[in-house]
Amino acid sequence: MTEPNEKAPPEPQQAVEEPVAEQLAELEDRWLRAVAELDNLRKRVARDMERQRIDERMRVAGEWLPVVDNLELALKHADTAADAVIEGVRAVRDQAVGVLTRLGFPRRDDVGTRFDPARHEAVGTVAVPDADPGTVVEVVRPGYGEDGKQLRPAAVVVSTKADE
Repeated sequence: MTEPNEKAPPEPQQAVEEPVAEQLAELEDRWLRAVAELDNLRKRVARDMERQRIDERMRVAGEWLPVVDNLELALKHADTAADAVIEGVRAVRDQAVGVLTRLGFPRRDDVGTRFDPARHEAVGTVAVPDADPGTVVEVVRPGYGEDGKQLRPAAVVVSTKADE
């Protein structure tokens, strides 16, 4: 018999359950920490992406400010000389095309090139005796961008076989 102050030895089942319960509690704690870390990472990435979007939008808008300023100047002088206004508008257009080029979307001059459905949108056809069929003979609306990153395709008129 055991004395009243002595503890009885633990039963074998109870001795096994205590380390398993401790391990389970430790694993649960690690799992909760990992879930919290992933949630924090997700939130941080979302904040960083939003900040990058805002920075990029501000950069692009900043590129366009001189174009807007020059359009306002052209409108201010619209009452004076029509020729000067036309030249001013041409200069502003060239400036806007330059902005698009700096942003990675250069204007393409596709007259005389072979029609490519990936780069062109055919809006009409015309029989041109001195042009090969399938050749771009007129650009209605220019395209911007290069292969792989095209802002928009060029709207073009394509030559067809001339009737003889």
